[in-house]
Amino acid sequence: MDYKTAGVDVEAGRAFVNRIRKSVEATHRPEVVGGLGGFGGLMRLPAGLKKPLLVSGTDGVGTKLELAQDHGGHYNVGIDLVAMCVNDVITSGAEPLFFLDYMATGALSPEAMATVVEGIAEGCRVSGCALLGGETAEMPGFYPPGRYDLAGFCVAVVEEEQLIDGRQIRAGDRILGIASSGIHSNGFSLVRKVLTQAGANAETTFGSGKQPLIEALLTPTQLYGHLVKTLLDTGMSIHGMAHITGGGLPENLPRCLPEGLQACVDPSSWTRPAVYDWLQSNGNIPERDLWHTFNLGIGYCLIVPEDEVCIAEKACESEGIQVWSIGQIERSSGGDGKASVMGLPA
Repeated sequence: MDYKTAGVDVEAGRAFVNRIRKSVEATHRPEVVGGLGGFGGLMRLPAGLKKPLLVSGTDGVGTKLELAQDHGGHYNVGIDLVAMCVNDVITSGAEPLFFLDYMATGALSPEAMATVVEGIAEGCRVSGCALLGGETAEMPGFYPPGRYDLAGFCVAVVEEEQLIDGRQIRAGDRILGIASSGIHSNGFSLVRKVLTQAGANAETTFGSGKQPLIEALLTPTQLYGHLVKTLLDTGMSIHGMAHITGGGLPENLPRCLPEGLQACVDPSSWTRPAVYDWLQSNGNIPERDLWHTFNLGIGYCLIVPEDEVCIAEKACESEGIQVWSIGQIERSSGGDGKASVMGLPA
């Protein structure tokens, strides 16, 4: 008996590393020191920083992985993994520096796993951060053959005086909702249950345009890093930002608000994508659960002064990303002073 008969193919692992080497190295920033294969990734901080703050975030893709593995969406979930981490850390105004990934599988499939890493590398390239390293673990008997799990970790940097933490948010500020690319990577336990109940498959379509349902569900999470960098480079004032992930607008928008203020959102100010209508209809999902599970078409929010709304809207349009003015900040009407969102199903 040897390691291979126990379920771990070391040679396949080496072939996998060689396959991904070019994709990984293509993401390297000038600050990266050394190459792939060491025990730790090395990177210098960008030059010229006075009081840098490191901002870190970690996340996974959740049960969207099952749908992706059933339908060959390996590249897309690689992008998802980066987006779920990068979109979090940029809410502080930070610039992503590097990313690390962790993949665990029952039996290494070099082709599928390499495709995942190529997706991760693309997400890093678009976000301007280096794929500094990662880990692939074969765990036969723990994961079923052909199945894998993903986790990611991102580090970004911001000058302390440029940190965006919501303290500048004032009553009267406008809330801009930036379009999502779809469901992103949240709520897939509910999505999968609806798919099963409806008997949906790769041939199922939705909406007036008869769009393939599975294809829409596997659309990668929109990466907002380049857009945020473009906005900050213009010198405009961004008082707060929120990544609309699990919990939707009601639970994520308050995370960037100081006590004593509330977000008043107009649900009619943007068009809800048709995929959510299909899910609600086929799963008989209550309206409240829909809002507290999915982004419903808004993947990211900016809170800006009234007189800078046009600047932000033009920047979004130049990036080819749709944006809506979806509400405003008001003083809290509650007695506890906690931040909240008004105008949405309770």
